[in-house]
Amino acid sequence: MKFSCERESILGLLQSVIGVVERRQTMPVLANVLVVVKDDQLSLTATDLEVELVAKGTVTVQQPGEITVPGRKLLDIVRALPEGAQLTVTVEGERAIVRSGKSRFTLSTLPAAEFPTIEDIRAQQTLTISQAALKRLLDKTHFSMAQQDVRYYLNGMLLESNGKTLRTVATDGHRLAYCEAPMDTPAAELQQVIVPRKGVLELQRLLSGDGSVELMIGTNHIRVQIGHIRFTSKLIDGRFPEYGRVIPTNPPRVVTADKDVLRAALQRAAILSNEKYRGIRLSLKPGVLTVQAHNPEQEEAEEEVDVTFTGEDMEIGFNVNYLLEALAVIDGQEVQLGLTDANNSCLITAPSMPHAKYVVMPMRL
Repeated sequence: MKFSCERESILGLLQSVIGVVERRQTMPVLANVLVVVKDDQLSLTATDLEVELVAKGTVTVQQPGEITVPGRKLLDIVRALPEGAQLTVTVEGERAIVRSGKSRFTLSTLPAAEFPTIEDIRAQQTLTISQAALKRLLDKTHFSMAQQDVRYYLNGMLLESNGKTLRTVATDGHRLAYCEAPMDTPAAELQQVIVPRKGVLELQRLLSGDGSVELMIGTNHIRVQIGHIRFTSKLIDGRFPEYGRVIPTNPPRVVTADKDVLRAALQRAAILSNEKYRGIRLSLKPGVLTVQAHNPEQEEAEEEVDVTFTGEDMEIGFNVNYLLEALAVIDGQEVQLGLTDANNSCLITAPSMPHAKYVVMPMRL
């Protein structure tokens, strides 16, 4: 195998796929990227057995072939070469040699046959949505996914569609994020699929451009083609909770506040909250919301925020981080908190974002 190209063309491809190459591997070949050259095209594949990324670009091929080489080392070498440098990669025996100008690097290789690839995902359904809309769906909900929860189906994001809109839902059991967006072309209803956390974060990183993307959904995988990069992720086999039951409908108390003012007050109060539990107390009276925090060192913070609220006085406790993370993704200036009582969840919405809802469970203080 032998090919040559400009530094920038291979650097972009490597940076696109390197995110799924783990530093510590159970299988040595997973630390490598699969390099395939034929018909003046270079294909780089990286996988962690859960997410697979394939990036393709044009190079000058002197001799077609395929091999796997250490991914991060190759990226570091290419990155360290001067801009505009020409480089040639040759496989000689069990070594890959990278030459550029007066530089020469010899890398170990492993056979391409050992590299696990996902060829056909047996797509049963295809959905079309704009890149901007899909990125927005992920951006507005990803922060509520669980991390390493024993309820494995929470360590990911739910995708479902009624044929006209695509919705994403994420929850860790303490809070929930929901968002929906219209699809470019109507499709059949999509049964619920759960994309694992790492797949969601990689997809979020790859989505940037204009135009539309196709989501191909198979029994066990989801595949998205984004420009010259093909993203494939396993799906989590599990049943997502019935999220509709935890989203409050028409809460009796509605507080309307300036998002930035409320967020700043919560951030200041959070400084003196308990570092472990991050609890704050919200006290509501007509026209004013009081935010209080205290910690085991007997330190206290109190903030008053002018709000639009008419109704009975009440007090309720929350994890301040959950409120702040929901407020961080809300567009527009006005935010609404829907409350029932001290034992029921808070519904966070914004008039500028009718397609998104955020639910935060209360905590006892």
